[in-house]
Parts: sequence; structure tokens; C-alpha cells
Amino acid sequence: MYIRFVNYLDTLNQYRKSKLSNRNFLIILAVIVGILAGLAAAALKSLTHHIEEFLQSDWHWKYKYYLYFIFPMIGIFLTVLYIKYFIRKSKFETGLTPLLYAISKKSSRVEPHNIYSQIITAAITVGFGGSTGLEAPIVTSGSAIGSNLGRLLGLSYREITMLVACGAAAGIAGAFNSPIAGIVFAIEILLPEFTIPAFIPLLLSAATAAVVARLFYTQQLFFLVTEGWQVNALFYYVILALLIGLFSIYFTKANYAVKGLFYKVKSPYSKVVIGGLMLGVMVFLFPTLYGEGYITIKNLLSGDYLAVINNSIFSDYNNIPALVVLFTLVTIFMKSIATLVTLGAGGNGGTFAPSLIMGGLIGFIFAYAVNLTGIAELNVANFIVAGMAGALGAIMHAPLTGIFLIAEITGGYILMVPLMITTAISYAVNRSSQKHSIYTKALADKGELLSHEDKDTTVLNQMKLKYLVEKNYPQLNMNELISFKMKDILQSHKNICAITDEIGDFKGIIYVEELFNEMINNADKESITASHLVQSAPALIHSDEDLKSVLQKMEQDNVWILPVVDGTNRYMGFVSKTAIFNKYRALLMRQNDYMG
Repeated sequence: MYIRFVNYLDTLNQYRKSKLSNRNFLIILAVIVGILAGLAAAALKSLTHHIEEFLQSDWHWKYKYYLYFIFPMIGIFLTVLYIKYFIRKSKFETGLTPLLYAISKKSSRVEPHNIYSQIITAAITVGFGGSTGLEAPIVTSGSAIGSNLGRLLGLSYREITMLVACGAAAGIAGAFNSPIAGIVFAIEILLPEFTIPAFIPLLLSAATAAVVARLFYTQQLFFLVTEGWQVNALFYYVILALLIGLFSIYFTKANYAVKGLFYKVKSPYSKVVIGGLMLGVMVFLFPTLYGEGYITIKNLLSGDYLAVINNSIFSDYNNIPALVVLFTLVTIFMKSIATLVTLGAGGNGGTFAPSLIMGGLIGFIFAYAVNLTGIAELNVANFIVAGMAGALGAIMHAPLTGIFLIAEITGGYILMVPLMITTAISYAVNRSSQKHSIYTKALADKGELLSHEDKDTTVLNQMKLKYLVEKNYPQLNMNELISFKMKDILQSHKNICAITDEIGDFKGIIYVEELFNEMINNADKESITASHLVQSAPALIHSDEDLKSVLQKMEQDNVWILPVVDGTNRYMGFVSKTAIFNKYRALLMRQNDYMG
């Protein structure tokens, strides 16, 4: 059955190559990815909201509100159980970092289970009150659709990467009904470089997903009523941007600190209990932390400035403006901790939605506080919207995504100038302290990040050392008579030999020129063994090294070729600059021909 299926795919590929160009074929596939990712986004939102509705409205029990202490822990526990028993053969990872790693180091291969497992686990985590967002899971799900469709059809790395980006763009477009933001997100975050032809598949994929998702959800996420912005308020937008920039630096550092604390807890169930209880207490004290939190921003935008405190145990004090300010300020920091605790404890989700919530609350509290002082009369809704864009742009290092996403989901295009100013400044503040975003820092520290700025590293990261190892060099045993191997050495036309022991451990090298000199000048040449001439290699290359490191070793030792060994020092072959440069040129040529 499998062989027949493979033969059918091969026949289909041969047919389409004779009838369609790569460009047209990718456009068709982009539309298919858009349809599937749009359905995935609708499924995730629907499943999450059904769980939330059941827990909050449909399920009637007089003591059920006491369970809000443990609802988040139940959600995380179910997520951990699902991962343990249903995803046993593959590794399950959350957030966008694994997706960036897949593009950089795994030839854009995203595990197939991500198509559905991200939807199931994110819906359970967020539906039960986990304080994360659904956007990162739907981006991963959409990208998995694109990756596996491309691999199924035998496409190249670049073509699969394009479909991965199409899936990500479609995921954002479907989740927010924002196709432009989806396109910008894919370009800013995922694509190592952007070309105009690549824009067409992204556009069609995002637009298709938005249409499909709209068939299930016609409601706009946020409603913004505004008459525009005032020039004399620009100073306050700058102050807001500086505050958000500083907060984004705190959030980035808190992310690594909380991850580090949970990393020390070895038992996954201990993580669930610790994180779940912490989250339950925080949600009880600050109800805004439950789930995504979009409802709070909706209420604030509609003019209900007491929305943050009204559903809490402190609602009786909502007539004290100073307490409203203080409570909202604490909620902002609690939201950051709640999000990181949810992820650290084993829940699934992302920091996309929390970034919007925290930024919106910062914008609200800033404008509300300024209005209370009487210094100025600011449009609170405008500052909420600007805060969301600024936080998203700064935390994710995606300023264009922040601007266009917020403009689309709020209908606030009239605020484009304040959005641009706030996002640009907050991003610049964060970038001055954090060179990489929370998604890319771990990869950058390991040298595994595709770089827009360093094109050489980007191309080298796409190349695998194991495919460049040459195994046709003469290999001699330490105690082997060289005279017995002379014929093989001559026929190989190589200028270097590898020397190993009986079990294949690498011992050194012999240069053929020196070997010939010894054989000519030594009267006892018939008794010469490899051990008489062996010398240490200038450097050793390990099979798991990246090619940038390999070239650095070659430059440092001024050599053109080096031996390669595995983790146990077993000889594997040689790698040469010639092979690396030839592969490098081939990749550049493929990129130039891409979508031609």
C-alpha cells in the first residue's frame, strides 16, 4: 500500500513538473495550506471557547467557584498527560523557538503531530485558565501543515520553508482575521530573507485562511471608537513607549529566570502541582489572568475602566481611583508571571496574546493616571491600542507585526502615526538591551539562528556536515605495512591518509608526499608501518559541529582539509574547503533560481 502511494506521488510530481512551473505550483499549495490552517485556527478557537463556556457558564454546582483555584492546574495536568501518552515517539515543544530551530537546523521539518497536538494541548491549557495565548500554537500548527505537505510532495528546502511561512501567516490571519499582519509576521519572524515573488504565496495563504476562519467567526476581536489622535499627545506616546520598552526588558529577563526555576524541578508532575497552585492563587486574586484575557481589553476599550478590578475580591473598593491604578499595575506584573508559570509548569501556549494584554493594560493605566492628575486629557482607548502594538513589537522584536496587527484587529488605521512612534521607540529600547527576542536568544547563543544580517552564516546553517564528509581517502591501520597499501594510495589520487587502530579510532594522519620520500630514501622500506610516519592532525572536526566552526578551524590552522570523527573518536572521513564552497555556491544558485 505504501509503495503504491509513493509511486502515485512520484507520478503526480512528474506530471505537475511538465505542466506547472515551481511558482504556480507553490501558489496552489499556498492556497491549500491557507484553507487547512484557517480550519485549524477555527478549530482551536472553537474548542477553547467551548471549554471556557462549559466551565464558566454551562456547569452548575454551588461550590464550583472554589475549583477556580485548581482549574489551571487541571488544564496543565491534562496537557502533560496527553503529551506523555499520545506523543511518545516525538518531542513536544511549545512556542516559536522550536519552529525557528526547525527552519535553521532541521531543513524546515516540523513533526506531523504538531498539526493536531498543538490545537488539543493549547485548547486544554487556555480553556482551563492557563494564562497564555493561542497564537503560537496555531502558528506552529499551520507551519506543520505547510512543512509536511511540502515534504510529502518532495519539495526542496527553500520551497518547504516557504510553505512553513505560508502556514504561519495563515495561522495568524485565521486567529485574528488579519491577513496583512500574518504576512508581515511571516516575513519578520520566519523567512531568512524576503523576495517579491515570495509575497504572492504568503498573500494568498493568509487571505484564504482569513476567509475560511471568517466562515466560523464573523465577530471582530476588538472595537475601537476614536476620533483620531492629537498632535499635543505625541509627547505622552513617547513616554508610554519608553515605559513599555523598559517593561519588555523586564519580561524578557523574567522569562529566562522563571524557565530556569522550573528547569531545576525534574519531575513533570511536581512542576504541574507547583505551577498550577501558583497560577490558581494568582487567578483567584486577579481574575483578568484567566485564559487569554482579551475580554478585559474589550471592556476597557468600551469605556469600562473598572473592568480590571470589578471581578476581583477587591471590587468593593472600585470607587477609589488610586486603588484602581495600583491594582491594575500589580495585575500587569502578575500577568507576566502567570504566563511564564503556565509555560514552565508544562502548559502549552505562547506569549503573543499576553504581550497584547500587558501592553494594553500599560497603555490604559498610563492614560488613566495622567487624566486623574489633570495634567492632560488623553484618549484612553488610543493609548490602550498603542500599548498593545508597542509591547508586541518590543517583546517579539517584530515592530511591523505589532503595528499592522493592532491596526487590523481594532480598525485603528487612523492611529497609524501613534502606533508607529510607540512601537518603534519601545522596540529600540528593548533592542538596546536585548539583541535577540525571547524566541531567538536561545538559538543565537548556540549559533543556530538564521540571520538576516549575516548571509554567510544563514547559508552555512542550511548545510549539513554529514553530507560533505568524503570517505574515499586511504585508511591505514597503525601497525599495517605501508608497502601493502601503496597500490590503494596511488589509485586514490589523494594527498593525505587517515590512520586508525584496530577498532577504527582515529590516531592521526600521514601526508602522501612524506610517505613517498620515506619509501624512496629508506633502505628498509618494506618494514615501514604507519606508526613510523603518523602525526597529529592540525585539528579534529566532530560530526555535530556546524560548518561555520569548521571553516574557522581551517582558517586558524591554515589548512584546506581536516579529518572528521564521531562522538567516540571513530574516524568518519575528511571534509575540505572545496566541498564546503561547492555546496555553498550550489545553495546560492538554488536561491537565485527559487520560484523562477
